[in-house]
Amino acid sequence: MTLNIPNLLTWLRIALIPLIVVVFYLPVSWSGPASAAIFALAGLTDWLDGYLARKLGQTSRFGAFLDPVADKLMVAAALVLLVDKMGGVLLAAAAIVIIGREIAISALREWMAEIGQRGKVAVSSLGKVKTTAQMVAIFLLLYQQPVLGYDLHTLGLVLLYAAAALTLWSMIQYLRAALRRVNAA
Repeated sequence: MTLNIPNLLTWLRIALIPLIVVVFYLPVSWSGPASAAIFALAGLTDWLDGYLARKLGQTSRFGAFLDPVADKLMVAAALVLLVDKMGGVLLAAAAIVIIGREIAISALREWMAEIGQRGKVAVSSLGKVKTTAQMVAIFLLLYQQPVLGYDLHTLGLVLLYAAAALTLWSMIQYLRAALRRVNAA
């Protein structure tokens, strides 16, 4: 295991997950904004670890493995919190789609790597848009309070449902690319 600043930031992101959970369930009025702030800090470490890994020349195979794992753990934990607190079939369905897609695409990438075709299921620009919508949505939903009279909850739900739709679309694209590659081989 390579221990460098980018990998330490990734480990920090993983360590922040239990803190998000604990703060989210605190019986205080500021638990929503505080858990959203910790989630945002964790999201910032995601950007920063990638930036520093490239800038400092500290990319590693371990970091390339751990970074997406940390992201998926963070998103899955937050979605479970939101479904538990807010309930509802649409929110649960969106969470299942997002978490299920991450599991399916991770398995697809692993399988494609085994057959020497990992580059054919690399992160796409659609995936980055999906991730951005998802992260902003989760932040807004964790926040749980209006800001300047605006209902962030509704905006968060709209963004989360959009992220779920983009999730399905990007999964279809990944699967089609993988199937083309397998059929050609």
